Amino acid sequence: IKELINISYAQGLSPEVSEALKEYEPSQPTQKTIEDLGSVIKEAPIAKIVSTILEFAANSRASDVHIEPLEDRVRVRYRIDGILYDKLSLPKSVKDALLTRIKILSDMKIDEHRIPQDGRFNFKSGDNEVDLRVSTIPTANGEKIVIRLLWKSGGIPSLQELGLTGTALKNLETSILRPHGIILVCGPTGSGKTTTLYAVLARLNTTRVNISSLEDPVEYQISGVNQVQINPGVGLTFASGLRSFLRQDPNIILVGEIRDEETTDLALQAALTGHLVFSTLHTSSAAGSLPRLLDLGAERFLLASTITAIVGQRIVRKICPTCKESYIPPPRIIDEIKAILGKLFPSLNQPIKLYRGRGCSDCGGSGYKGRVGIFEVLPVSEKISHMILEHPETSAIEKEAIAEGMITMKQDGYLKVLRAETSIEEVLRVAQE
Repeated sequence: IKELINISYAQGLSPEVSEALKEYEPSQPTQKTIEDLGSVIKEAPIAKIVSTILEFAANSRASDVHIEPLEDRVRVRYRIDGILYDKLSLPKSVKDALLTRIKILSDMKIDEHRIPQDGRFNFKSGDNEVDLRVSTIPTANGEKIVIRLLWKSGGIPSLQELGLTGTALKNLETSILRPHGIILVCGPTGSGKTTTLYAVLARLNTTRVNISSLEDPVEYQISGVNQVQINPGVGLTFASGLRSFLRQDPNIILVGEIRDEETTDLALQAALTGHLVFSTLHTSSAAGSLPRLLDLGAERFLLASTITAIVGQRIVRKICPTCKESYIPPPRIIDEIKAILGKLFPSLNQPIKLYRGRGCSDCGGSGYKGRVGIFEVLPVSEKISHMILEHPETSAIEKEAIAEGMITMKQDGYLKVLRAETSIEEVLRVAQE
């Protein structure tokens, strides 16, 4: 069995798993019963394999673990700083025991293999406790498992720690201190929208305000905030929950996502009646959220009178501080940066240096360690509010916002490149137009 283990990228994971696999001797292929599997997963080797896989995820700063059955093996991949890495191959013979062990820990039905299941359990890594959200789904080769890691310790980062600076930070802080209106955070899945909203709620959370949130799911618990997880199975949707919130004397409402016409209308009405509402949309830019809301049935006059600011964001990987090195970029790169930044480009009397990670043991050879956001914050000024009523193109609203001082996501990314926080390749990867 040991020969079947792929250790080329294991970075300290495989020795423990290898030892556990040497101890684990699967029985001859037979039709296993639930009781048989239950006894197998209690064996120390399988428990050790699962524990080591999770321990490595915690030590590697992974956000997700993918355990995927392939035709001839079980592949284990880790999403680290937003990128999936193939770290380990396990023999196919451990698949059933591995799956059953994780299902029991997650309080799932171990005899159900036909439909997706969701569960959760806690895992302790050193002095830190991690909340693990587990999802299974049937595939052609068996059930695939994805485990999301949510750290209970460490606290919620501040807006500055997320990467908001300068004009963007000032505009957002001005908007969130208003007593009513809607503030939207936009971006694709995995762009950090929920984390930004949590940072905003933590900033506003005092004993003088009543804050309620509707989430799917509740990822981190914030003391003093009334967090509700939606449950469509019993009729608790974003729309029904929002309707109930309005009878709870709220000051601030967070709606995890605006998905349908009813939720859109209720959110606008809540803002119109004196509440501060936060939510997210899946759009590529801040200005692009306006046509999306119109598609969801919003009236132009309501958008113009309720939306106070729109945040667009992405996440880029930070250059590893241990192996960071400078280089002189080719002239075409400098010309590209100058063209995008315009008057934001700094005046320098020496050649421009950019930075990249060489790759080391601290970053697992990737050259990156940690992540930071790149943002654009579009305040809805009086002029933009009038433009919303006049049926303009999205590009026209974005152009006006830039004229009023908005820094675009790509500009923010390039400024972080010049400050040696990230690489130009990262900015182009997530913010290429």
